[in-house]
Amino acid sequence: MEIPRHWRLNQQRYGLVGEVCPHCEAKIFPPRDICPHCGGEAKTTYAFNGRGEVFSFTTIYEAPTGFDETAPYTVALVKLEEGPLVTAQLTDLGETRPEIGMPVEMVTRKLRSDGDERGMLIYGYKFRPVMR
Repeated sequence: MEIPRHWRLNQQRYGLVGEVCPHCEAKIFPPRDICPHCGGEAKTTYAFNGRGEVFSFTTIYEAPTGFDETAPYTVALVKLEEGPLVTAQLTDLGETRPEIGMPVEMVTRKLRSDGDERGMLIYGYKFRPVMR
């Protein structure tokens, strides 16, 4: 992926920034031009709080290129408190086994390396169990 695209996605990846529809108040992630709920134009920026719960999950044993150094890893559908479902890797599990309904929070972590050891490091959001 080219460098300019990474810069365009910074807010979305690092701050979990989406949009809120001014017509129906639906919270949208990732950002889109058109609200999937009412069909109205959605351009108002909205920063999600980064908390939610595991809606579904699976473990990846044979990772795609670029992610193979972290395999096996767990990917989850996370239902954010504001409503949208987000697909993300779970991290910092330790001995914790993921389960449906487990409270999680967004953290920024390394996703992968782009290229060889001198390539660009790609960071983005993952979710970890809520620290109590």
